[in-house]
Amino acid sequence: MYETFFGLRERPFELAPNPRFLLLTGRHTEALSNLEYGITGRKGLTLLLGEAGTGKTTVIRSALQKWQGAGHLVAYINNPTLTRDEFVECLARAYGLGPDAASSKTRLLSALTQLVMRRHGEGRITGLLIDEAQGLSDELLEEIRLLANIETTDAKVFPVVLAGQPELALRLNGIHLRQLKQRIALRCVLSPLDLQETAAYIAGRIRLGGGVAGQLFTREAVMAIHEHSRGIPRVINVICDNVLLAAFATNRRSASREMVEEVCRDFDLVSPDNVQPAAERSALAVPVPAEPLAPSDAMTREGSVNTDSSMFASRARPEPSQESDAEIRREPLFGRFAARRRFSFFG
Repeated sequence: MYETFFGLRERPFELAPNPRFLLLTGRHTEALSNLEYGITGRKGLTLLLGEAGTGKTTVIRSALQKWQGAGHLVAYINNPTLTRDEFVECLARAYGLGPDAASSKTRLLSALTQLVMRRHGEGRITGLLIDEAQGLSDELLEEIRLLANIETTDAKVFPVVLAGQPELALRLNGIHLRQLKQRIALRCVLSPLDLQETAAYIAGRIRLGGGVAGQLFTREAVMAIHEHSRGIPRVINVICDNVLLAAFATNRRSASREMVEEVCRDFDLVSPDNVQPAAERSALAVPVPAEPLAPSDAMTREGSVNTDSSMFASRARPEPSQESDAEIRREPLFGRFAARRRFSFFG
């Protein structure tokens, strides 16, 4: 609807988990590396945790694309609210084991073990990735633990990834799941974006959509988006999409903080400043300049976000002897982004 008005090729803030719009902040890069290492390194159990909307599914889809391209067979289950019989049927279908294996857990285990061992001998990987794993019953978590026990005398040969929300970690602390928790070889937490990462995320999505971030959002608008979204990428997408729609409807080429505030009121999104203790709010304090956004150089290459912790540092305003207010105000929102660590398997 608003693409032509803002000079975009496509809408940059769609909610679909499109791997092409995966922006590799340090957090997402670490999550991808853990998934990659967990599967290709045959590490047994890998745990990926993240609040709803932090980008777990997008990271998973990106990893699955790579594994499939490399000839690995990784079954993907994204609706784990299944009975044990349904789980057996789902695995049999995912690995192409036929109706006989789907009818019995015993037959499934026999057929799956043969498949895994044959592919292992050929140097190929067979694994399992379960999204929304916080929805798994204790019975299925125990079944998954036993599946992860498929191994040779010197290696795990059936790697499993459990991806879920933080409540999954709380469940794993229960004494009845201690055996499963002890088998977790890798654990990664995908936390919300900080302010500079939020700025880089918005700039990167707009760039991938064919636009220029500095022309669409003012600096204050981006700061308001971070405040109300709390750094959750899915909520950032919702806010940005609706703000651009509102700007288009009112024939405005740049979105202001006031427009962001209006959209957030419509969606009942409360700023953390209204709910956090004073001590926490002071730790998040940042200077509020008045200039519009500078043109973005936040993306050094398509799909890769670089961040610099010096930009929008989470600290109190410095003394005049350290840094003047004028110097703070001149610092561009999408300014200097120093490279985070890179992993060679991303090309």
